[in-house]
Amino acid sequence: MSGILIIAEHIQGELRDISLEMIGAANSIKEAYGGPVSVAVISDDPTSLAEQVNLQGVDDIVTVDVGVSHFDAAIYEEVACQLGAELKPGLILFGHTVNGMACSAAVAARLGSGFASDVFGLQVIDGELLATRSAYGNKVNMEVEFGGKGVVTLALRGATFEAPEDKGSATVTARDVDLSIVTGISRHVEYQEAPPSDIDISKAEFIMSIGRGIQDQENLPRFAELAERLGATFGCSRPIVDSGWLPKPHQVGQSGKVATDCKLYLALGISGAVQHLFGMKHVDTIIAVNTDPNAPIFNVATYGATIDLFELTEALERQFN
Repeated sequence: MSGILIIAEHIQGELRDISLEMIGAANSIKEAYGGPVSVAVISDDPTSLAEQVNLQGVDDIVTVDVGVSHFDAAIYEEVACQLGAELKPGLILFGHTVNGMACSAAVAARLGSGFASDVFGLQVIDGELLATRSAYGNKVNMEVEFGGKGVVTLALRGATFEAPEDKGSATVTARDVDLSIVTGISRHVEYQEAPPSDIDISKAEFIMSIGRGIQDQENLPRFAELAERLGATFGCSRPIVDSGWLPKPHQVGQSGKVATDCKLYLALGISGAVQHLFGMKHVDTIIAVNTDPNAPIFNVATYGATIDLFELTEALERQFN
């Protein structure tokens, strides 16, 4: 087995950034790993997306018409397994996203492959693949080997690998897949767009995020005003959204938005759960404020302070009076 198979992601007819980032990840090890890089586009009109993944480093684009445009975990799992058996890649890549996590582990189990999720580093050493992921609540980085496995399935972290910019010259091949085994397993009802918002966390360069440390919803306007005065986009951790204090577009993290373009991240009263770190740990400069010196957020922070965030807020507010 050799080569790399990438399972592309798309929503509502738009290719997701993680698809292009996975191509970048494959390119980073292609020379050492060997074999072609193939990208599978699964949809009811896959040719419309094929050109978008025709980037430098891609050798073959596999289009699979499954008759539906939406993501279906059973369909993607079946297509990936059949393509894996037919193309015999040594490495299959998914995004570490809601969609990717819904089927990547199942694909690995069915193929008997090695598996790792939330991978943010790839190397090939002496011909063997080495994947890097976080462990123990992001307290350590773990290097995972896959000795004796002819094929490896990985789910890659978003906003980690650089997508290629130059166009490629890949061949486009349509393939038929037998989906009779999964017909009727699930039924797509509808796709619900997130409520409209005047902010875009993924494009913000300066984000000030709040967590449970603000204690009460009544304190929310104070921090929203501070963010505005600082010129920061107002973000938050998942508990704030789950409590109904802020709408979903403000959430940074695995089930929220990844701070893709952020250069400065100010975290106030955020402990730093793995899901939140997913959305911001890559930022160049992170300033964390939390009274708990053992909070996981300090493991990724550039600068940290174990002071009361209300005292800090008051000091910052005085600068504008």
